[in-house]
Amino acid sequence: MPAPKVWVTGLTVGATAAVAVLAVQADKGPHPTAAAARPSASASAGASPAPTKSAGPVAVPDGSGTGARIVYSLGQKRVWLVDASDAARRTFTVWPGTVSPDLGSYTVSSRNEATTGSDGVEIENIVYFAAKSGISIAFSNAVDGSSPPPAEGKQTGGVRMRAADGAALWTFGETGTTVVVVK
Repeated sequence: MPAPKVWVTGLTVGATAAVAVLAVQADKGPHPTAAAARPSASASAGASPAPTKSAGPVAVPDGSGTGARIVYSLGQKRVWLVDASDAARRTFTVWPGTVSPDLGSYTVSSRNEATTGSDGVEIENIVYFAAKSGISIAFSNAVDGSSPPPAEGKQTGGVRMRAADGAALWTFGETGTTVVVVK
């Protein structure tokens, strides 16, 4: 009769192999999708609905340049993080402020890890790239994950996004990175 250690080793190897087979099969099957995020309690009742994830990849807009860059579409309210080979590494929808940058090419001029936005919301991952009429325009995300309520009578240049998207843009958008604003 084999020693108990041999039995335990055999059972462990068999169980590991079974788990690996099941993991491969599960990866090939359908995957659930997350439900749309609910606005947080800090979002006002009149706030814009949360940006939605698209069903498939959204192509980088034509005429947005070449090489590594951040592309911001005013009309689609969407940002693309594009690598040096012109492949979109990430794309997501955003909540624009009340002041939009003009169409054109900009450069990330500075970054700030965290501050309070002009709307009084604590924000992080702030990536500044433009100014218009004395208003700084920057990408950021609210620390509490909320979408900005409509700014009544205020001029705001914050282009807000979900926290995970803000972290990705922060990592990608070093000072000097090109930002292309398209229609």
